[in-house]
Amino acid sequence: MSDALQSLLDLLDPERIEEDIYRGHSRSAVVPRVFGGQVAAQALVAAGRTVPADRFAHSLHAYFLRTGDPGAPIVYNVDRLRDGRSFTTRRVVAVQHGKPIFTLSASFQTY
Repeated sequence: MSDALQSLLDLLDPERIEEDIYRGHSRSAVVPRVFGGQVAAQALVAAGRTVPADRFAHSLHAYFLRTGDPGAPIVYNVDRLRDGRSFTTRRVVAVQHGKPIFTLSASFQTY
């Protein structure tokens, strides 16, 4: 695996702080904000870590609320909305400086 690919995978792998709480970091960037795709990917990974391994994301909705600060960690709070037989639903709120910057609702399904 190339160093660039490994670096990307590491970036998109938020650290588990405690149950249903994860922390992501950003790389230094030319622009003074976090790339939105990074926040969305980290949020989806955090949500996916709280569902059974046989479930895969099949639907998500996301909203960018504020600009992310690349110099500060992003805390992802995962809410377990539903754990059914075939479907699992999670809501993730990404927080920086005590304010939400992003929300994601994701549904996971068994296949």
